[in-house]
Amino acid sequence: MNRHLKYIVTIALLAGTFVLASAQTKIGYVNSVALLQEIPEVKQANANLEALQTQLQKKGQSMVEEFQKKYQELQRKEQQGELSPKMLQDEGAKLQEEEKKIQQYEQDMQTQLAEKQQTLLQPILDKVNGFIEEIAKEDGLSYVIDSSSGVLLYADETMDITAKVKARLGM
Repeated sequence: MNRHLKYIVTIALLAGTFVLASAQTKIGYVNSVALLQEIPEVKQANANLEALQTQLQKKGQSMVEEFQKKYQELQRKEQQGELSPKMLQDEGAKLQEEEKKIQQYEQDMQTQLAEKQQTLLQPILDKVNGFIEEIAKEDGLSYVIDSSSGVLLYADETMDITAKVKARLGM
């Protein structure tokens, strides 16, 4: 019986310590998706990315259209018997190479857009994260959670520091 009492006392002490420690921990949260949607620099960066994407897509579309014209012309010549089997094979190989170039261009386009997005947004994200860290330290917060990530199960609205971050950003 004495041993059971020791276990109960130990568990009670551990639970009390946990409650005391959790009572001292302050957690704040911020909705980064909503915040980033309102930052003018992010809107400008997104507009720049859309312009670049449109430009790159137009070039890709012209490549596809040129490929389609050549393919249709090759089909027409084949149907009318204007090409020998060797010429048909050579022209087909050229079209396959052109198709590979189009596929490579599409991959390069995606890479270029991702790199441009990183270049444009990283300084903004660094600035926002710096302000979040400053506010967390000023408010004595132990943690700040991004409520837009879906990880947050409960949040006291008085702990939302989104408005303070907006104020620091001059919004």
